Amino acid sequence: MSLNSSQWLVRYSRILEIVGDIVKLEVPLNDQGQSRVCFGDLAIIESESYGHLGSFLAQVILLEQSHISLQVFSGTKGLSTHSSIRFLGHSMEAVFSPHILGRIFTGTGAALDHGPSLADEPKVAIDGPTVNPARRVLASKMIRTNVPMIDVFNCLVESQKIPIFSVAGEPYNTLLAQIGAHADADILVFGGIGLTFDDYYAFRGAFDEAGVLAKTVMYIHQGSDPVVEALLIPDMALAVAERFAVEEGKRVLVLLTDMTAYADALKEVGIALEHVPSNRGYIGDLYSQLAKRYERACDYQGAGSVTILSVTTMPGGDVTHPVPDNTGYITEGQFYLHDGVIDPFGSLSRLKQHVIGKETREDHGQIMNTMIRFYAASEEAAQKQAMSFDLSEYDKRLLAFGAQFRERFMDISASMPLEAALDLSWSTLAEYFQPDELLMKQALVDKYLPKKAIAEVENS
Repeated sequence: MSLNSSQWLVRYSRILEIVGDIVKLEVPLNDQGQSRVCFGDLAIIESESYGHLGSFLAQVILLEQSHISLQVFSGTKGLSTHSSIRFLGHSMEAVFSPHILGRIFTGTGAALDHGPSLADEPKVAIDGPTVNPARRVLASKMIRTNVPMIDVFNCLVESQKIPIFSVAGEPYNTLLAQIGAHADADILVFGGIGLTFDDYYAFRGAFDEAGVLAKTVMYIHQGSDPVVEALLIPDMALAVAERFAVEEGKRVLVLLTDMTAYADALKEVGIALEHVPSNRGYIGDLYSQLAKRYERACDYQGAGSVTILSVTTMPGGDVTHPVPDNTGYITEGQFYLHDGVIDPFGSLSRLKQHVIGKETREDHGQIMNTMIRFYAASEEAAQKQAMSFDLSEYDKRLLAFGAQFRERFMDISASMPLEAALDLSWSTLAEYFQPDELLMKQALVDKYLPKKAIAEVENS
């Protein structure tokens, strides 16, 4: 049971021990032998040090009958076992109203941008249940990003949950900011975990420069902030996104970076609680913890949608690392970023077939397959060249096509609408191949291949 309005005034002072940022205490049970406190409840710890009374916000992270463990947000420096504790009777809440658009918050929901106070605005619990599957709508709409390697080859679909797999040092945050700046979503909710100040400032600047900051809500956890705030960022972002989708009917895109940092925070808390570690020291329920967040992506019947695009870094480039490995089982594909480009062979969107050729232009499916087929052939030609084999005239054309493909489409700085990308694909094919070499439907070739290319073949 949760505490009622009178119980929250009760103070407890039986602190058993303080370990790191964890405070362990004992509280009396009710008549039924149940704890008077609920998992996730917030508490205020008051401690007097050198004549000054300090208040520390904490959250219940473990219940063992009458023994309770609290994670202190700002750390336990200045606390003693003589401190008093009072529980607030509710879990962490996020402010939700139209006034939060354009605002930036910390993991605890405090304003980071020094804007007007939102204390009187409505709040929503961040640990609500996931959506009833009966209220979910089959994915059938596309979110355009103006990134050709996504829009043309692996469409981002409304209600999809999909990560960007990458490694440290790659420009994954640059790509994420570019997607957020150009995505055709109604609302953008950004959650940054373990960011440097430069990363935070770059995201804010990118959104501001693109003119989307006014429809964006940002939740920021920097590397110097308490680890428990890292655990709250995804829940804060997703709770607000869900409310915008359900109550306002908005198409919401949630951007999260980096979910590996989130998993590392889970591991750090688990170690402090002396949990038995699982694979590589991560907690045993890592899959469930990740799935609980990702499964909040949804297209709501009669309302809006929540789409989740996250970054998952792979330590050492190891895709079998517990975080990307578990993520791959939960999500619907991945974008694979390495060497500064989105790899067409490592990337996959399992929902793209719901929109390609249905919501997009009729030639989309054919041009996607043809471009990838020729690029794969260009990679084979490059291997022949590297091994000093003789190259045919066709091989040389493939190599030239591959270079143009990387420059025009794979570079993450490339940005253009889907239709422009499809037209550029036709033009690129026409530069290097004859119409009969394309092996595409003749009706599409006649309609979309540049007329100049067709005329040159007819004249020859």
